[in-house]
Amino acid sequence: MASTLFDLSGKVALVTGGSRGIGRATCVSLAKQGAYVAINFQSNEAAANETLAQVRAAGSDGELLPFDAASSEAVTKAVDDLAGRKKGLHIAVANAGVTRDGLLLRMKDEDLAHVLSVDLQGPTYLARAAIRVMMRQKWGRLVFMSSIVGEMGNAGQAAYAAAKGGLIALSKSIAREYGSRNVTANVVSPGFIETDMTSSLPDEVKKKFIEATPLARLGKAEEVAAAVSYLASEEAAFVTGTVLRVNGGLYV
Repeated sequence: MASTLFDLSGKVALVTGGSRGIGRATCVSLAKQGAYVAINFQSNEAAANETLAQVRAAGSDGELLPFDAASSEAVTKAVDDLAGRKKGLHIAVANAGVTRDGLLLRMKDEDLAHVLSVDLQGPTYLARAAIRVMMRQKWGRLVFMSSIVGEMGNAGQAAYAAAKGGLIALSKSIAREYGSRNVTANVVSPGFIETDMTSSLPDEVKKKFIEATPLARLGKAEEVAAAVSYLASEEAAFVTGTVLRVNGGLYV
């Protein structure tokens, strides 16, 4: 049963990149609050099924929704189909992301295009498709998963930083355009979180970031997911166009 605070009973949520890491934690967190969760993935169906099992264990229900989150046509079709079957779409979380790290002068055109396509264009397509539904409902929550790198930059991650920083600008514009329709747009900006992506970092790199973080540890995916659940809730109805940092104080 959903808790009283952040009660999302009756709400339909879509999370891109929901098969693992922060995406999986977000799906489970939304389910704990009572939302029906559509779990997007592109290739790892086994991992997505594990997320669905955790969603159901959390007391709610959901479904797998495989599509390419960087394809305008695929995103629009999936959103329209989900909203049609479930009689609405209330929460859209643009979480799918990739990295192709390297110094800018060495970055290939195809790598640059891929990062911008998945990390910036894809969330824009998702927002555009979801807003059509949310405007008719006069209720909607868009949450974009940015990164501390999108705020402070990082050597070797120019493309990733550009895309994640772009999400912040995107959310601010959407907030101004659709606030009158009761559609909010916000960003969650995680710091260094314990995920598959950071597990591959050398120990000395992790140590450096932990030492630079006032809370002196890496964050947990569940802590990021809790921020998403808040922004998706009725309690956050007067919050739009903002960046909610979950970074342990590494960037303030």
